[in-house]
Amino acid sequence: MAQFVRNLVEKAPTLVNAAVTYSKPRLATFWHYARIELVPPTPAEIPTAIQSLKKIIHSAQTGSFKQLTVKEAMLNGLVATEVWMWFYIGEIIGKRSIVGYDV
Repeated sequence: MAQFVRNLVEKAPTLVNAAVTYSKPRLATFWHYARIELVPPTPAEIPTAIQSLKKIIHSAQTGSFKQLTVKEAMLNGLVATEVWMWFYIGEIIGKRSIVGYDV
């Protein structure tokens, strides 16, 4: 056990440097896209979102969604799944538990 700890202490700086070297470009890419994609909508974008929602409702009422290509349908399904998962993440955060509510 003492040998293991000694080896770990000796190799720790090398491992930390390797982790930092590996992570820097990936974190830079993450922060680049996070600044663009994770911002809340501006007031100017809200009417566009409402128009898009009206278009989806109209598509459902008229049945024109049946004319979507497979690619468009797959993308719409992925977006709906993402919204659904964010709802569940919000629920988990709100109740501070993965299963059930504390009553």
